[in-house]
Amino acid sequence: MSLLPHVTPDEACNHPKWKMGRKISVDSATLMNKGLEVIEATLLFGFPESQVSVVVHPQSLVHSLVEYADGSLLAQLGAPDMRTPIAQALAWPERVVSGVQSLDMTIVGRLDFEPPDHVRFPSLDIARAAARAGGTAPAVLNAANEVAVQAFLERRLNFTGIATVIDKVLQRLGSSSVKALEDVFAADAAARRLAVALIEPSAGAFA
Repeated sequence: MSLLPHVTPDEACNHPKWKMGRKISVDSATLMNKGLEVIEATLLFGFPESQVSVVVHPQSLVHSLVEYADGSLLAQLGAPDMRTPIAQALAWPERVVSGVQSLDMTIVGRLDFEPPDHVRFPSLDIARAAARAGGTAPAVLNAANEVAVQAFLERRLNFTGIATVIDKVLQRLGSSSVKALEDVFAADAAARRLAVALIEPSAGAFA
């Protein structure tokens, strides 16, 4: 725990498997990327937050697992390369050659899974709370995260301060119902203003 506040932007962006750009790499380091994917799954598939699980998979080869009523699991595997989902999105419902090398499971050898550490990575639980709240909460979460991550990349906020800022923004703004797209835009703008206000006067407190 004591080392996390001192993680540098370069360290957070040095993902061992994926090349995703600096912002998404920081989201991966905080596990906020998985929190956002939990929210996406609840909205895309109509699942309650409690039915969407997250596991840590060091090999980064299994990208999703779907459990059926009979207890069986269907896994989607592939090399950790963003060209695969990009090709799928562009060609859907067809499949096209993406340029990604096929997996050789005899070389892969093993697949490991473990539960996430919720103490070291509080962003996941914060995102889950936003998913349960619904309404404008996911938009607030996303906006606050973008501001906090940018501040971290610019060395105006430390690594653990990212989750602290997001949590404070969500606690203060809460969630409102979404009746029109303007409600989402307003929540986004309010979250960004509050996140900036929390970061700038408190830069020393997060250092």
